[in-house]
Amino acid sequence: MQVTLANQQLASAKPFLKWAGGKTQLLDELGKRLPANIIEKGVIDRYIEPFVGGGAMFFYLKGRFEVKEAFLYDINPELVLGYKTIQKSPQKLISRLKELEDEYLSKAEQQRQEMFYSIRSSYNSQAETFNYKKYSAAWVDRVAYMIFLNKTCYNGLFRQNSKGGFNVPFGRYKNPSICGAENILAVSHALKNTRIELGDFIKSAAHIEAGTLVYLDPPYRPISTTSSFTSYAKDGFDDDDQRRLAKYFREMDEKKAFLMLSNSDPKNENPSDDFFEQLYAGYRIDRALASRMINCDAKKRGHIYELIITNY
Repeated sequence: MQVTLANQQLASAKPFLKWAGGKTQLLDELGKRLPANIIEKGVIDRYIEPFVGGGAMFFYLKGRFEVKEAFLYDINPELVLGYKTIQKSPQKLISRLKELEDEYLSKAEQQRQEMFYSIRSSYNSQAETFNYKKYSAAWVDRVAYMIFLNKTCYNGLFRQNSKGGFNVPFGRYKNPSICGAENILAVSHALKNTRIELGDFIKSAAHIEAGTLVYLDPPYRPISTTSSFTSYAKDGFDDDDQRRLAKYFREMDEKKAFLMLSNSDPKNENPSDDFFEQLYAGYRIDRALASRMINCDAKKRGHIYELIITNY
């Protein structure tokens, strides 16, 4: 389906955070594997993402298809707060981010570093008493801090320690784009007719029915003992969680939903590792090339295979 003039703002929306495990690099491969009837008609009646993360797939679909309703879930309260605030108050958030951007860019590097650590400290200390349930002006400030930290920290990561604290150090970028006003407006527009919920992926099952398109992008299973980056939230996602997810996949298949799941391919490191072949026996398992973006060793950043699993 071609993007019309009326859809140009939707087509321009992209993740408002740089997110470890983001799917921007894999979008064309995912798009080619959508159900044939959706590609043909250009309409998605109901779309659900139980692990929305940065939302690259959601924005990709919103820019190319008519998505009548969408449900986005994540277990990370900071991320859910970000989506809900952009949905409710994009202009207020833009104003606050512009203030932070102007202040930051006016400083020399040492003062920038001091500002970064001051905001990081405030952001972390606020978490224990913050009201994530009732919307208030404080939401705008907290989300502005989160975006600011994401845009100015080392490697542009969102990572939390076991206590839920943002723990990425300062990044030395000369002229970072912090506000991104046009994209925040586009994201807010894309989030119309969208329900955003905090919770485990299981929670999404209540809204899945025959014909629902479900894209599952869980924290990836580490492909080696040195690549265990799953800390998008303070709680990890281990092999038992992967098994829970496979059980959910089969249950949603019984509802006749259209299911697409991506994950790491263990065979990149160990050709005999058939963990996912066993979990998803009977379903279609494809391999697609993607770039390894998150690795502290630049020599190990390159192309690897990822799995795309579908039930159709």
